[in-house]
Amino acid sequence: MEPILPGAPWLIAHRSMLGINKPYKVTLNEHDYVLWQNQQGEVFALDNICPHMQAPLSDGWICEDTGTITCPFHALKFDGKGRLHNCGKVSGQPLLTPLDIIIKDDCIWTYGGYTPKIPIPDLISNVSAGMSFLGVAGEKSMRGTFLDSISINYDYNHQSGTHRDLFGIKANRIPLFEHDGYWAKVVQELDREDTTWNDILQNPLILTAPKTYTGTLEYAFPSLTTFRATFPIGEVLQVHVLYPETTTQTKTFVLVYSQPKHTVLKPLLGRFVLSAVATVVEQDTRAIETSYPRQPAKIRLPNEEIMFHAQKLYREW
Repeated sequence: MEPILPGAPWLIAHRSMLGINKPYKVTLNEHDYVLWQNQQGEVFALDNICPHMQAPLSDGWICEDTGTITCPFHALKFDGKGRLHNCGKVSGQPLLTPLDIIIKDDCIWTYGGYTPKIPIPDLISNVSAGMSFLGVAGEKSMRGTFLDSISINYDYNHQSGTHRDLFGIKANRIPLFEHDGYWAKVVQELDREDTTWNDILQNPLILTAPKTYTGTLEYAFPSLTTFRATFPIGEVLQVHVLYPETTTQTKTFVLVYSQPKHTVLKPLLGRFVLSAVATVVEQDTRAIETSYPRQPAKIRLPNEEIMFHAQKLYREW
């Protein structure tokens, strides 16, 4: 396949997604890699194919004594440089190609072997300053092109339908949209419908959501969308991540941060946000996967210039 946006920085994992000494498979632009993290916090990334009989190394295990990854077929061991370890000897030349990775704020980035076109953004560290990391939610592979997947993150009308049952939005205002290169910022004002007893029975935490709230979104094209909002029990930050696995498959996950009004509220805030984020991802996935192939739109909705901006960046890359 032709690579999607070659030279773009892709956020492929957070340290917490790797665990310790556990192989983790990543597919980027139709190329499979295996990542793992040792007890010292060092992260390694290699081609996922064993050079002996092409077994997937991600189905193997990590040898804690040597820090090597072990092939599930014949127990061949390879270090983070791709060298074979056999009977106490190490091959002089790598047999596997390492994937170059950059770790920033516990986030694992890569250019997938291409020459960097733009730098790794500082967006996450800027918007999460002073907040605590809660975890990762909504990790999922979606059947859909990267362009379709990223468009929904810039679409300010879909919550009225796609997320109607979850948020009950009745009014949506965009008082600010500004952009500079691959960065963009949007301020969104949302009014919710009145909460019913049925809503409370299904999700008691909905009582913590205000009738009207303001969300601030910032983008680092093409991989990041951040959403920050303040609720009565504290402030929450979501970092929605996308990267292309294949021409028709897109990977997503969401990093969640919080700043509760009181420490005792942190578990409550965490459960509320992580659960809501997982539901949002499921609903967005369904919207993408059930849509018919794109055709020229015959209807224009308000604020679609935000989505058109992202599509223009994609096409002019």
